[in-house]
Amino acid sequence: MDGKRGKLLIIGFGPGSFEHITQRAREAIEECEVILGYTTYVELVRGLLREDQIVVQTGMTEEVGRAQEAVRQAEQGKVVGVISSGDAGVYGMAGLVYEVLMEKGWTEKEGIAVEVIPGISAINSCASLLGAPIMHDACTISLSDHLTPWELIAKRLEAAGQADFVIALYNPKSGRRTRQIEEAQRILLKYRSPDTPVGLVKSAYRERQSIVITDLAHMLDHEIGMLTTVIIGNNSTRLYDGKMITPRGYQRKYTLNADKQALAPHQRLRPENEPWALHSVFAGEQEQQAEKSYTRALAEEALGKLYGTAPELIPLETAGFVQESIFEFAVSPGVANKKITAQQMLVLAEIVGEKGTMEYTPHHQIRVSVPTVKPEEITAKLRAAGLLVQPVGDVVTLKACDFCDGEKRDAIPYAEQIDELFGGMQVPKELKIGFNGCGMACYGAVTEDIGLVFRKGKFDLFLGAKTTGRNAHVGQPVAEGIEPEEVVGLIERILRKYKEEGHPNERFHKFFKRVKEIEGFKHEDAPVRVLVEAVCGD
Repeated sequence: MDGKRGKLLIIGFGPGSFEHITQRAREAIEECEVILGYTTYVELVRGLLREDQIVVQTGMTEEVGRAQEAVRQAEQGKVVGVISSGDAGVYGMAGLVYEVLMEKGWTEKEGIAVEVIPGISAINSCASLLGAPIMHDACTISLSDHLTPWELIAKRLEAAGQADFVIALYNPKSGRRTRQIEEAQRILLKYRSPDTPVGLVKSAYRERQSIVITDLAHMLDHEIGMLTTVIIGNNSTRLYDGKMITPRGYQRKYTLNADKQALAPHQRLRPENEPWALHSVFAGEQEQQAEKSYTRALAEEALGKLYGTAPELIPLETAGFVQESIFEFAVSPGVANKKITAQQMLVLAEIVGEKGTMEYTPHHQIRVSVPTVKPEEITAKLRAAGLLVQPVGDVVTLKACDFCDGEKRDAIPYAEQIDELFGGMQVPKELKIGFNGCGMACYGAVTEDIGLVFRKGKFDLFLGAKTTGRNAHVGQPVAEGIEPEEVVGLIERILRKYKEEGHPNERFHKFFKRVKEIEGFKHEDAPVRVLVEAVCGD
């Protein structure tokens, strides 16, 4: 080796477009005296190369020769760059270069300098074009058996399928390798529904980019080649507006409007919110699986059509993880009715079963949490039993009184209309509308975010109560004598302003204070409470 210490830069330049090449990769290419790469890769970065740089281009399957030549040139004291598309450490040149160096007895202290420059791998660039398919655990598997025995590749496909990984298949097919992608499909159909979303991305972020979204049963109906990356979703991956979306967590919480209710930060690590975690296993809890999201008959039919005969499916319990979905909702006997019948309780108890939970709340509702993937069936049974089923979470909830057991009925139609129009509306933070049918306000409407009190045939309106804490206070009385035919429209405008202008997690009383005025009602600070020591010491 010459006196000058050589340097070897192993450069991943991403998908191929200049916009997605990192600054460090650009600097490294500029720094090099010699550039080595597969012919196609060299052409992709041709616009970054200088005329005085020595460029060595080789064909496919000549990776070992490139690595050996790169080390030889660096040992002569040159700055040498080995380029790979994507990330050089993911099916790229980094490993081969280090293998050559190991054979030569290279050490970092005394040998040539080596730097691996990371790039955007195909799994990431292709995923960005498909939506968000790899939001949960994922793996990459190359179907090329040029350097890896097919038996080992098949074992990895089996393991990934059974473990419900999102899978990115690299090098899925070539002119001489056509059966591997067919075998991969056959293996994965043991563990995945035929309608599992599959994304086929060719030449991501290059001129001839092609994107196809299909499913596991029909993926072979489309063109797949060496430049294609195949991303196969897991059992929770869904299609939405032409995008593949994989939820971040396995346990999903459904409400009536199908929104997933995110857990608050302080709730996320509670054991009861992670029934699949290690602590639950050691606690002896059985792993819960949701109902089957597809039928055995459907899978057998798809396989039969694809291959003429349907291979025996592994039972779902041992085949792949099935996402457990949690349906959360609230039930009550009605807006004004506070009496639940024995028959309704029996229906509710049957639905909740051993795996669900029921919790009585201070909002005249029973909150229910049930494992299921068919929430519409549950709501149909409850509604058939005469129960009112409502969403939970950051939504509008009407809390009405019992109207003196139905004797003071004049205001009930307005309460029912407000509940029908606005109950379950998504808002920045959970909001309660208190509704009392007489001036006694014995159900505490004035202590809710919005309070309505029906008095002398008209409504009084209260806004911005602080419902919890030592400094809790009633709502500010902002209007008296609102005509009944005007009250629903007024509430609609107040809620719309809060929905559109409220900050995430901003409670209504804080919103009212911040905006200072809603529908002409000006905010006034609540009187400061003076805390006095009680004589009894309590």
